Amino acid sequence: MNLQKQRIALVAHDNLKPTLVKWAKENRHILADCELFATGTTGKLVTEHTGLLVSCFLSGPYGGDQQIGARISEGLIDILIFFWDPMTPVPHDADVKALIRLATLKNIPIANNQSTADCVLALVQQQVSPSVRHRVLPKGMHSFVPRHPISLAH
Repeated sequence: MNLQKQRIALVAHDNLKPTLVKWAKENRHILADCELFATGTTGKLVTEHTGLLVSCFLSGPYGGDQQIGARISEGLIDILIFFWDPMTPVPHDADVKALIRLATLKNIPIANNQSTADCVLALVQQQVSPSVRHRVLPKGMHSFVPRHPISLAH
């Protein structure tokens, strides 16, 4: 089976950067088999704390969200992991909405919190190694087995 590396974009608002970094550390073994992209500060933190290779764009408020959105519209990103803070206003809210809109229009998986990110990554891991599918699924999903093959690559 010839599987293309999943191209995953990582984005996190300031209050959730530590949560994303912790999540990336816990899932380093899966993320290491993916091609990773991120907005500037988030990517630097993930690289520093995990040793993973991350291609960094600008910081979100300086156009990083737009750069990732452009890659999504070009079909160059397969998954968006975006830990956004719904309780804190951000000055570049229009860019955030545009990014989520593009990911939705292009029909790529979007994980806006850790639970959803766990589910998406479990499917990525299942594609890479079906024999370990039950070991990596999040709590409460031990019996989850898709009825049809799920393709995250376009």
